[in-house]
Amino acid sequence: MTESETRAESPVRAYNEWDPLEEVIVGSVDGAHFPPWHVAVGAPLSPEQRKVFRENAGRPFPADRVAAARDELDQLVEILAGEGVKVRRPEARDHSRSYAGRDWSSTGLYDAMPRDSLLVVGEDIIEAPMSWRSRHHAASAFRPLLKEYFRQGARWSSPPMPELSDELYVDGWTDQPDGEPFRSVITEFEPTFDAADFIRCGRDIFAQRSHVTNALGIEWLRRHLGDTYRVHELVLADDHPMHIDASLMPLAPGKLLIHPDRVPEVPRIFKDWEVRTAPLPVIPDGHPLYMTSKWINMNVLMIDEHRMVVEAQDEPMRRFAEEWEIEAIPCPFRNFNSFGGSFHCATVDVRRRGALLSYF
Repeated sequence: MTESETRAESPVRAYNEWDPLEEVIVGSVDGAHFPPWHVAVGAPLSPEQRKVFRENAGRPFPADRVAAARDELDQLVEILAGEGVKVRRPEARDHSRSYAGRDWSSTGLYDAMPRDSLLVVGEDIIEAPMSWRSRHHAASAFRPLLKEYFRQGARWSSPPMPELSDELYVDGWTDQPDGEPFRSVITEFEPTFDAADFIRCGRDIFAQRSHVTNALGIEWLRRHLGDTYRVHELVLADDHPMHIDASLMPLAPGKLLIHPDRVPEVPRIFKDWEVRTAPLPVIPDGHPLYMTSKWINMNVLMIDEHRMVVEAQDEPMRRFAEEWEIEAIPCPFRNFNSFGGSFHCATVDVRRRGALLSYF
């Protein structure tokens, strides 16, 4: 590589969820397909959502929904660019194409949620070893960007790629009865995690075990990051956990947004923080949500600690932000919500202007 390709100044650097955002990757919903049916796909879903996924396994998502979500992503790109943020996008891929592991085959899902597959910690951009077979190659759409960042000085890490053999999944898994402890659909056969099961607060990173993230995955990240960071595992009251960022969201130093039911007791480490409960969501009952709950309203994106992107029709969240002295920047996103995420899921912050600090 040339001298310019090995310079020390990294284009990748983010330590938390609120430092001023300088560069971001925004996903793409083009080519989205329902994945082949598998027990791991159904585990985090409601019974009604499982029925939809079973009936449509392997088919494209409705074209009108994809088009509407694409338009909203384009509006998000325009808003972020207008706020001075450099925006990058993935390459388009054909998610109907089949690929195989040693003893399984699958088609893909989408490239809509880069937060699920990429985790930025400091100058390190880490590919998540995802447990859904339909997301085995989820980071490949972003590989041209990863190569570019690496050539410019970033670290680029990838855990051992999971085999995703039958041993990873609980044979005969069913929902746990009401009142019983959470029982994950994945075993400890190998390390696996989704990047969206981690939230960054400087030297402290918070994780949850879920239907896509196991204890080995959390331990892999802990060892990989070393003594510079403290990785805390939180136990939340979520019957179908998949991604922490619709349950607990730090918005700024000393400001924590929580789900009213999934966080019945605020972790002691946040004892000096101001903690507020998210307002009730306003998504209508008839609006399709293929793989998320209405509490996706919590999945906000901070441009900095004083500016938050919120769904344009979510008036309660806008008022909530303003009462907390945060400017609410509206963007239509309800059609994108149908696909399982909101602003935080649809982006991964490549660079935020700030230093590594401890907030506890």
